[in-house]
Parts: sequence; C-alpha cells; structure tokens
Amino acid sequence: MEPVFAIVFGVMVAVAAYLLMSRNVLRIVLGLLVLGNAANLSIFIAGRLDSRVPPLVPEGETVLMGGANPLPQALILTAIVISFALVAFTVVLFQSAHRRLATLDADAMREAEPELQTTAGPMKSPRAEEPA
Repeated sequence: MEPVFAIVFGVMVAVAAYLLMSRNVLRIVLGLLVLGNAANLSIFIAGRLDSRVPPLVPEGETVLMGGANPLPQALILTAIVISFALVAFTVVLFQSAHRRLATLDADAMREAEPELQTTAGPMKSPRAEEPA
C-alpha cells in the first residue's frame, strides 16, 4: 500500500507545482492547498501504515512495539493548522490586491509596481521596452 501512497504523493506535488507556476492567483491558492495536503501525506507515509494496534505502551514496558507511531499524527494536525492559516492569509492578500488592481493575473499585478527612482532619473522597466 505504501507504493500507492508514494505515487499519489508524487502526483500531488506535480499538480501543486503546475498550479503554483500559473498566472492566475486563484490557481496559486489551489496549488498551496494541494502542496499542504501533499506535505501531510508525506508525514503520514513516514509513520507506520500497516499497524492497526493503538499507540499505547503496555504496563511495565518502556518501548512501543508493533503499534502506530503517534508523532506523525500529531505533526499532521499541526501542519493542517499551519496550512489553513497560510491559505487564509494568501486569500485575504489576493482579495485586497484584486480590489485594488481589478485583476487576477499575476503579471498584470507586477506592472502595478512603481518604477525605481535613481539619481539619473526614473528607470524604465524591462516590460516597457517591449514592442507593442
């Protein structure tokens, strides 16, 4: 079963990379969501998948034998919260940028940046030199 999870993890990372390289900010947010879920899956794969024994140490023993490792499960819970906070912050950031710039295209948002000022005068951006 672990090879199937590893293949699914690879597909999720590939989809996330594709979405993160998009120009549309909504696709970028979806890419962040998929990447967060892929990270959670990788942590889950790192723990034991075959055990159906609860993660309890028997009385009188000091080592957990044959049980599921509770550490990856705790890390996944933490990663879910962090991923949700990151996506919520990104959605609010892109929503305010959309209200201000009236576009969802990342390249059009880049053109809204002010030009650099130097002592010799304003510098032209490389995009301004492109033929129309």
